Amino acid sequence: MTEIEPIFDKKCECRMCKKSFTSKKLRSRFTKVKDYDTDFCPNYTSEEANPILYHVEVCPHCGYSSTSDFSPYFPPGTIEVIQAKVCDQWNPHDLGQKRKLGDAIKTYKLAVYCGLLKKEKYITIAGMYMRLAWIYRSLQNEEQEQRFLKLASKTYVDSYMADDFRGTQVSEVKLMYLIGELSRRTHQNDQAVKFFSKVIEQQNRSIESGIIEMARERWYEMRDSQKTANQA
Repeated sequence: MTEIEPIFDKKCECRMCKKSFTSKKLRSRFTKVKDYDTDFCPNYTSEEANPILYHVEVCPHCGYSSTSDFSPYFPPGTIEVIQAKVCDQWNPHDLGQKRKLGDAIKTYKLAVYCGLLKKEKYITIAGMYMRLAWIYRSLQNEEQEQRFLKLASKTYVDSYMADDFRGTQVSEVKLMYLIGELSRRTHQNDQAVKFFSKVIEQQNRSIESGIIEMARERWYEMRDSQKTANQA
């Protein structure tokens, strides 16, 4: 009997240059989560079994980078901009092989750049910023983690204001919680309290009781630490 490998080749077609390529993916049965951080960052049992490393697909031919969250639609003029700023500058190489944390960081930064040029939804860009922050957290690089948590926080607020999260897997309650939690982690305390309060206000209207309870816990933690600070 053939042993199934955790990592396999996914066949892809680039939406920019239309050429075929393969990108490594991790089979879900091999991913085991130990626990989650309060911003939903999953902690896996091993670095090798981390699907976040393989979330981005990079075309080795032209450099166009995207995730499954990207829309197939290119707004007018964006193909020409990506061609000039990404594809024409690209030195062909393959990032679709087995990845370390450093390789994954490169792929996310490429995808963020392509996503911004393509005018992807704020919710899509914010998700990539947050995953970058999680990777830097696992590398214990607090400076870069803070940088990308702040970018994620700002872009999630943009998504909330633009209402562009509708129709995605991120509900309004989860989005408000994320803004609150990322704000708390980046010491934007007023904004954190504001969004945690918005989540708690949904307690009689939402089925997402777990997220509402998490918001309440964070709110109490912030209140208690503020009391301690005032007494010091």
